[in-house]
Amino acid sequence: MWVIVGFVIVFYIFYRLYQHFFPTPNINPNGKYVLISGCDSGFGHGLAIELDKQGFNVLAGVLVPDNVTSLKEKLSSRATVFCLDITKEEDIDAAFGLVNEKTKVLHALVNNAGIGMSGHIDWISMAVMRKVMDVNYFGHVAMTKKFLPLLIAKRDSRVVNICSILGFVALASGSAYCASKYALESFSDCLRREMVPWGLRVSIIEPGFMQTPIIKGSGKSFAEFWSQLSNDVQERWGEDFLKAGFVIKRNNPLLKYAEDPMKVVRALQHAVMNTVPHIRYRPGWQSSLVFFPISRSPAWIADWLLIWLALSAKGFSKPFIGATQGPAATTDVYIHQCLSKLLSFINEHHVHDDYVFWPDFASSHYARETTEWLIQHNIKFISKEVNPQKVPKAQPIEDF
Repeated sequence: MWVIVGFVIVFYIFYRLYQHFFPTPNINPNGKYVLISGCDSGFGHGLAIELDKQGFNVLAGVLVPDNVTSLKEKLSSRATVFCLDITKEEDIDAAFGLVNEKTKVLHALVNNAGIGMSGHIDWISMAVMRKVMDVNYFGHVAMTKKFLPLLIAKRDSRVVNICSILGFVALASGSAYCASKYALESFSDCLRREMVPWGLRVSIIEPGFMQTPIIKGSGKSFAEFWSQLSNDVQERWGEDFLKAGFVIKRNNPLLKYAEDPMKVVRALQHAVMNTVPHIRYRPGWQSSLVFFPISRSPAWIADWLLIWLALSAKGFSKPFIGATQGPAATTDVYIHQCLSKLLSFINEHHVHDDYVFWPDFASSHYARETTEWLIQHNIKFISKEVNPQKVPKAQPIEDF
């Protein structure tokens, strides 16, 4: 068994070295048309510029009309920039008519348009779920089906789909986005296998967290969802949960060290230009070294690692956080069990310098009881409405 595993590892290393030192050549871009959706910003914007420099005839779809002029100024006269909302059938039909007038053969379709909305399942409305699926999945399916006749007009054309690490690893608070990317991954695999007789290549791009508008705006959508929640849901979760979420998200190392989006653009270029494009690309260290190994781990290990990564922020450096929220922890027996487990964990792992998040400081009988217990056992904790001079082991949450 181990001999086989070792052989596979050695073979893979040699294969990667061979790819690096003996790369396959690129195609001649002259006369070849590439259609890209979502070119307003991010990966699509960068790819349109780079492919235009290489000599391709770029067909760039943008969602916001004002971006048509601004992108045109960055591209050559070969390029065509037009408005495209992939969730609207009339926009897709108009795009097909435009492309069909210019060429009867489409070299590549890059399905890049996408939106990201975060929030717990209990928070997100069905309207939001459907909106994310419409853009991130059904829109790409509609584009692919519409342009297939132009793609299979000759062999060696390709479809390139922007997926994500969240297409093979599901994160808490990302249910809508993850579901859409899982769906697109499956669709891409089916398409690749179905199109073998036509010689159509299908590539999947699976980046980690990159410095894109979706990542930069993730905190805003988190707060937006909270403000739109019904009163009963807000009471069930508690406002402090949101504050803790902001602390964790703001200091999450994977978000703080989000990578250069040009890594994704280079992977996209290879998928479009190379004579032998890869089936899957995992640009950046997060995708290859963090999330792909997690995806191959047993579920309980993956759960533990993802919780650890989510809580790897200032004051939350260990894979455990002691917290009680709302009515979910309002029994003496439950609280005592939790506190006993917390103390055992701290003593076992020697993490006495880490903080416990305790939001409801002195706001109820159970809160006061727990606060006294934390002080008694010399455990530092984060809370609100606390005077550090009176409670030396406590620290206001605003400091985080």
